[in-house]
Amino acid sequence: MNFFLTNQNNAERIVRFTTSLFLLPAPIIYEASNFSLAQFLVGGILIFNAFSGMCIIYRFFGVNTCRINQ
Repeated sequence: MNFFLTNQNNAERIVRFTTSLFLLPAPIIYEASNFSLAQFLVGGILIFNAFSGMCIIYRFFGVNTCRINQ
């Protein structure tokens, strides 16, 4: 069983990457509060999704927005 199956299309990956670029530096720009650390965590998850092309929540619900045959 292959765990890292691509289930996101390229446009969705670009949006996730761009969003993560705004969320990752939150603890540096703002002081390290709980909210900025939560933004950093969400940004880290989004950048993982952008680079791997695999969303765990999509896999859990059986959603696939990618047109690649697997």
